[in-house]
Amino acid sequence: MHILLVEDDAPLAESIAAAMRAQGWRADVSPRGEPVPASLKQDPYDVLVLDINLQGIDGLETLRRVREQGSFLPVLMLTARDGVEDRVRGLELGADDYLVKPFALTELLARLKALVRRHELRRSEHLVVAALHYDGLTREARIGDKPVKLTAREGIVLQYLMTKTGQIVQREQLAALVPGWDAGTSDNALELLISRLRSKIEPGGVKLRTVRGLGYRLEPDAAE
Repeated sequence: MHILLVEDDAPLAESIAAAMRAQGWRADVSPRGEPVPASLKQDPYDVLVLDINLQGIDGLETLRRVREQGSFLPVLMLTARDGVEDRVRGLELGADDYLVKPFALTELLARLKALVRRHELRRSEHLVVAALHYDGLTREARIGDKPVKLTAREGIVLQYLMTKTGQIVQREQLAALVPGWDAGTSDNALELLISRLRSKIEPGGVKLRTVRGLGYRLEPDAAE
């Protein structure tokens, strides 16, 4: 991922950036909000991490300018303010998530991963693998012209797997997408969901494979 971090507390910014880079991500750091709208036009960032309490224009005004120029980039806001009014104001301006200081770096990284995955799903309008179709707007699946009945959780997992066709998706990634689940969700619960999903979609000429110790991979069935 390529991340723009806007934080004017230099030691904190460096600590966050180092944690991001340890994940293999690119992290650009800015202490001020004024350059942010132009930076987002110049570089293809995946997510914006934006502190509210900045020198000059604050994070809320920065966010307003970002959304005003038509950017749909996912935004996670950092704040020492835990009041409901501040959160509501940020959400109204287009923030996607909030994290109140002080926070654990591990939580920040997990939230960023989930935020970017959700953003990828929102951009996935119509997905096709072999005869399997998934409409991201209506959340309906079909094989050819035949509807496939899925639970809400199955639909979320299928959509993400289809966006990553041919790639191994870790179980933790899938668990983070499902409402009410987290990285601590049991292997059995996820495997049961995958098993049910597999039986529903594999007649569409796809294979949902379990890659031992790694995760799952959706791919066209080579035998078809």
